Amino acid sequence: MDSYTLWRQLPFPSSGSDEGLVLAHSDLAGVDEYVTTVIRYVERGIFKPAPVDVLALLQELMHRIDRLGDVASGGDQAVARSQHAYAALLHLVYRQFLEAGRPRD
Repeated sequence: MDSYTLWRQLPFPSSGSDEGLVLAHSDLAGVDEYVTTVIRYVERGIFKPAPVDVLALLQELMHRIDRLGDVASGGDQAVARSQHAYAALLHLVYRQFLEAGRPRD
């Protein structure tokens, strides 16, 4: 299964009970919205990257989630792993989108 198909089929991760994970969940939802630009490319061939550095946002978010996961307890550790995995998948999908849409020399 390719990363795009996996992303489209994967349920969005939960927010957990830790305040930091709830905020990370919200930020992840915002970045997920930017990544939806990939759908236009896949379905209609329209290459229009988001107006922000999505890859940098995702890297920062993954680092933040990792730090939260290091101190989380119980179910929040699983939430942190799930959020991180989803962010990593978004990173892969968006990076592949940028590579595929980049003009050829």
